[in-house]
Amino acid sequence: MAETVMVVEDDALIREMVMQVLALEGFTTVGASNGAEALKHLKQARVAPSLILLDLMMPVMNGWQFRARQLEDPALAGIPVIVMSASDERDLPADAHVGKPFEIDELLEAISRLARASTMLH
Repeated sequence: MAETVMVVEDDALIREMVMQVLALEGFTTVGASNGAEALKHLKQARVAPSLILLDLMMPVMNGWQFRARQLEDPALAGIPVIVMSASDERDLPADAHVGKPFEIDELLEAISRLARASTMLH
């Protein structure tokens, strides 16, 4: 079974592009256009994603608000997060940060590092 990656990004073109690349890399993907949509999906999903790619600047619920809510929920707090943002927000608790605009190889490397780390933990 392929690992699932959730892409939380309000820019539909970026979200779709990232999801297509990840699908080509063998991942199952699910998208959300803001933090509220992502939380709703996470609470309804039978299986949590292995990883969340999170934009920060989004309408409705931004990445900071989403991350705070995620960390408050014991069922969701353990899902690793890679922040994708043009802002240099290094103090937001996350497992990795990838600046925008990013090279897709840079994003895939961050995903690979997290996948290796979680495999070594289990």
